[in-house]
Amino acid sequence: VQLQASGGGLVQAGGSLRLSCIASGFSDSGLTFSDYAVGWFRQRPGKEREAVAAVTGSGDGTYYTDSVKGRFTISRDNAKETVYLQMNRLKPEDTAVYYCAAGLIPLLYSDYERDYEYDYWGQGTQVTVSS
Repeated sequence: VQLQASGGGLVQAGGSLRLSCIASGFSDSGLTFSDYAVGWFRQRPGKEREAVAAVTGSGDGTYYTDSVKGRFTISRDNAKETVYLQMNRLKPEDTAVYYCAAGLIPLLYSDYERDYEYDYWGQGTQVTVSS
């Protein structure tokens, strides 16, 4: 299983970016992409990695950390095995390396922030927001 994160870049405060996380290889695990919850995490300079948002396998449940509620939207297209993170009204404090991760997490609403619940991780993509 591989996860490929992309879409990061440099943007001014107030701007937008859309991150993508493309998955592959799930058929080798005997399961499908839609069986897996996907989360986006970030690691800001000098900070620990933190959960940003997560979506259930079916896409009908989404969860956000308080600091991004109303600005970020997570969604998924299971046919394309892709999860998106639309980030609007970006702030300098959103500057971080963003990672996507996938896991079999039945209680996503309570566990989405626990990085040890995720089995697969993509490489990071840098998001830099200038003031």
